[in-house]
Order: sequence, then C-alpha cells, then structure tokens
Amino acid sequence: ILKAIEQPELPPLLLHGVTGSGKTEVYLQAVARVLENGQTAIVLVPEISLTPQTVERFKSRFADKQGEIAVLHSHLSQGERFDEWHKIHRGDAKIVIGARSAIFAPLENLGLIIVDEEHESSYKQDTIPRYHGRDLAVMRSRLEPCAILLGSATPSLESYQNTKRNKYQLIHLTQRADDCTLPLIRVIDMRMENRKHKGPAILSETLRKEIEGRLDRHEQIILFLNRRGYSNSMQCLECGHACECQHCSTTLTYHLSEQRLVCHICGYKQIAPRRCPNCKSNSVMYAGFGTERAEEVISKVFPRIRMARIDADVMQRKHRLKDTLRDFKAHKIDLLIGTQMIAKGLHFPNVTLVGILNADLGLHMPDFRAGERTFQLLTQVAGRAGRGELEGEVVIQTFSPHSPSVQFARHHDFEGYSEQELDIRQQFKLPPFTHACLIHVRSRHERLAEFALENLCQRLRKKLPDGIIMGEPNPSPLERAQGQFRFQVMLRSASSGNIMRYIKSVMRTMTFPEETLVLLDMDAYQLC
Repeated sequence: ILKAIEQPELPPLLLHGVTGSGKTEVYLQAVARVLENGQTAIVLVPEISLTPQTVERFKSRFADKQGEIAVLHSHLSQGERFDEWHKIHRGDAKIVIGARSAIFAPLENLGLIIVDEEHESSYKQDTIPRYHGRDLAVMRSRLEPCAILLGSATPSLESYQNTKRNKYQLIHLTQRADDCTLPLIRVIDMRMENRKHKGPAILSETLRKEIEGRLDRHEQIILFLNRRGYSNSMQCLECGHACECQHCSTTLTYHLSEQRLVCHICGYKQIAPRRCPNCKSNSVMYAGFGTERAEEVISKVFPRIRMARIDADVMQRKHRLKDTLRDFKAHKIDLLIGTQMIAKGLHFPNVTLVGILNADLGLHMPDFRAGERTFQLLTQVAGRAGRGELEGEVVIQTFSPHSPSVQFARHHDFEGYSEQELDIRQQFKLPPFTHACLIHVRSRHERLAEFALENLCQRLRKKLPDGIIMGEPNPSPLERAQGQFRFQVMLRSASSGNIMRYIKSVMRTMTFPEETLVLLDMDAYQLC
C-alpha cells in the first residue's frame, strides 16, 4: 500500500481480509503516511450506521488533527453539509469520511482513496445519476492520480475477477488480529424446528439456550433479521384477502407500535383493520415476522434482558444510532437486534454470540446476485462474533441449509464460493464476464408502458450488433411501485460502451408517449 502511495500509477489494490483481521488498522496507518506526505485522503463507508464508529476511530488516532476531519452523508442537516463542504473547499480538511457521495469531495492534493466494504450494493445509487461509488473512486484515482485501496472480507465478484485479469492487485489478511479465532458457525434447519413447535418458530431451541448461557456469563449478543416491522402481511383466513398497497404490487407490513399497515416501497400507511376489508370476517392473521415482533418474543422469553433494536423505524431521531452503539459498547445493553445496519464493520470485543434469525430472506429473489449477497451478508454478520479474547459462536437459522451460500459461509470459504459462482456466471455470460444494461419503462398506464418497451425492443432487435445479448421484455419482479407500472429488458455485452452507443443510436430515432419514463441503468445492481 505504501508503495502504491508513492507510485500512484500502480493498479488499484484489493485488500481481502477476513472479518476482524485489522483492515481498519491498515487504513489508519495508510492515511497516516499520506498525511506525513502532506497529502489528503477520502474514506468511503457503505452505511451511515458505520460512519460514527469510523469517525470516532480516526479522531482518536489523529487526536491532534480532529479539526481536519470532515464528514459527509445524507443524515446531515443542510447547514451541517454546507459547513463540511466549505471546510473541505477551503482546504481545512485533510481527511473526508462519508457514504458514496463523499467521492465528490473537493479535496486537493489527493493521496489515497479507501473504499471500505467495497462489495456493498449501497455504493450504487438507485436514482439519476446512477453512478457506483466504488467504480467512480477507481476512476478518480486515475484522474488525480492517487492510490486506491478497496477493502472487504467478501469482495464483490467484479473486483475479484479484476484481480484474476491483473487489472487489480490482490493482497490478503488471512488471520484475525491478536490471534483471535474465527467464530464457530452452526446451521439450524428451521423445517425441523417448526415440526417440533407445530408452527412457525422465531427462536430455535439451540439459539435460545445459547442466549441464556451468554446472559449468565455477562457476555453480549447480536441478533440479525433483515426485515423491519411486526409482521410481513395481514391476511384473512376466511376469504384469503391480503391487505396490499394502493400504489405498489406488494403487501403491507404491520407495525405494532403505530398500529398501522405500512408499505416499505412508497411509505403509504393505513390504520390496521380489525376485520377483513373484503368479507368483514374477524379471522385475521398476521403472517411472518420482523424485528419488532422478534424483539417482543425475546423480551417475553428473557424478561430481565437489556435489549435495544436498530432499524430504520427506531433510528429516526438524530444521534439515536450513535447513542445506542455507545451504550452497547459500555455494556449497558446485553442484546442488540437489528437489520443490516448492524451487519458489518462494527467492532465489539464482548460479543460472543451472533444469531441470524432468517438467512433465507434475500436468497430466493429473482436476481442472479441473490446468492452472492446472501453469502456476503452471512459472512459479514458472523464476523461480529469473537472479536475479543473470548471465542465467538454464530447460529444461522435457515429453511435452506444445503444452499451453497449458507454452506460456504459456514466454513468461511470465500475462495470456494467465488470459484463455483464465477464458473456459473461464465457459463451464462453474466457479470462480471459481461456488462449488463437494464432498460426500465414506467408509466401510470400498464398497457402504455408495455407497448413502449415492446416497440423499443423490436427496434433494438432489427440491427442488433454481434456480441450483444438481448433478453425478452418482461414486467419487473416488482410490477408496480409508487403508482407506476414497470417493465424491463436486459442487454449484455463484454463492452459497456458498445451497449450504450447502440441503445442511444436507436432511441434517437424514436419518440415515446408523454406519460412514459425510460431509464437506462448500466451495470445494474437491483434487478427488482
């Protein structure tokens, strides 16, 4: 890394370090060298939840330079963002820490860009302009020029394949710092658990006993469930009616604290009915569970437990997240339950047990990256355990115990998983062996959106160049969102430039109905 700082024309560096191997310490020492050289640095983190801890680590390491650290993310007020931006622009800031938009920070004399958890899909912006923070960081490092370091315990297959092509240089941290061992991971088949309980179980018997043991020994626990709310849906047992959003083709999630049914796509809310809106029956059932219900169950099973929940519902007040993590670090909280906000980057040495309540939530999505995301998430969450002197343990509850994503994560085997997944991707000409461009057509009128996309596809097929593979136009997996019907088609090619030039040349000759919106998403990360 020090060599790359002195010779910025060298290829980008990919640091593959197992969870708890000391990647943050590497970042701190690299930034220290950059500051000694009189240069500046940008540190990108994927989640706003990671920003407070990252800022705290940098401020404690560079205590004499605290005023030279600037923070940029979307939770800042307009005034705070204004002050931070001008601090950077005046040259008063030497280190900028933030989410994906921090890559645009107007730093001069840039010496190093660090992209932590480079595999995270949150680096990809899902609104116009649809840039990818990691890819933009690589591009900026070439333009400046400066050194760039991408770090992850589970690198994206795109970056990992770039090391095989010698576009990036791969460096390894294969062991945890201070000789800590990687946690033991146990997989619990929830199909068997449900047969024992004669119904859906939130906590398996194994996980319940493990939590009990940790509480007796005054150790801490993290439980992960990537779904907020109380229940996934509200359904009538008489007629089968499920309450759906008026604007999206998805069921409403029940939130007990608000007594409301909420759409997690558009934010629509309605009062939870006591009777079925369709047949007026009282036989209403709440199906599935989220963090709110899991919290309720755990508090009943362990009445004296000190517990906190971290998700988008409870972390709306400013500094609430920072305060909760500080209390957890001070051992004022025994158990932390939350969504992906707690899944990565957090370092708490007294956490010896991590429980993953439902590992299947993202596994069976209609997306070729679903397995990769699940493997990454399981590995990252598991990495929160055993980061101190005490050994850690992880309990994964799943209905798909034989899934490669689960089994490779169980053995901490990134190389094995990536080899198998890359082989499949190559056979089907999927990224990272091709670039994928997703064309979305949206309209409030279903037939109009469908007609516009079919018309565009007919034109594209007429003179489709060699080397471009075009799929069939279909409704999006989420067919309607925010009142708009959505249709899409995917084009793939080894060259992103070839795809974009061809699509634009065809679209220039076309006119679309006024009430339709056509969007191009190159290297799309969300296919739903």
